[in-house]
Amino acid sequence: MEVLGLSLRLAWLLLFLTSSPGCVGLGGRTASVTAPSNAPVLVASQNQEWVWEQVVDVVHGYFDISRENRLDGVIETKPRVGSGLLEPWNADSAGFRNRLESTLQSIRRRGFINVTPAEGGYLVSVEILKEQEDVSGTPNKSVGGSTFQESRPLQRDLTLVVGDEAPKGWIALGRDVELEIRILNGIRKATAGG
Repeated sequence: MEVLGLSLRLAWLLLFLTSSPGCVGLGGRTASVTAPSNAPVLVASQNQEWVWEQVVDVVHGYFDISRENRLDGVIETKPRVGSGLLEPWNADSAGFRNRLESTLQSIRRRGFINVTPAEGGYLVSVEILKEQEDVSGTPNKSVGGSTFQESRPLQRDLTLVVGDEAPKGWIALGRDVELEIRILNGIRKATAGG
């Protein structure tokens, strides 16, 4: 019994250390003085068609695109539910912490990409918004909710079978800087030879 308690404490300690921020975690991270580089990327090319296609190709590797407007230089993506630890082939969750969070919670991400003409080429900025599903309230669906009960008169309430018709809401969690950096690095790599 004492060995079980000790191993349980060690497991909790290991979980705490691997999820700690900064240089405390075991991921080999060190404290850095510089801020993450999610600043807009300057693509040094005068060919707008080529720049646009490269940006769309990179973004399409992470999200499905819902709207493109070349005149305004805006790309919007469809919301995508974050991939968890059991989906390593999906690239929309950047890093272990985001994958763990997407495994334990319903997290979705939406992207907004701007391609703006600038001196010497085009500036490409990426903004990824992260949202958590709002699951407030108790669900109406239960194991025996749609069966007849002898103690109550017959009710013709179809919400017991169908459930709530109102869509669930999402709570904004802010920007996903790690994914923004990953997408911007992909854009840098894709446009390096242009």
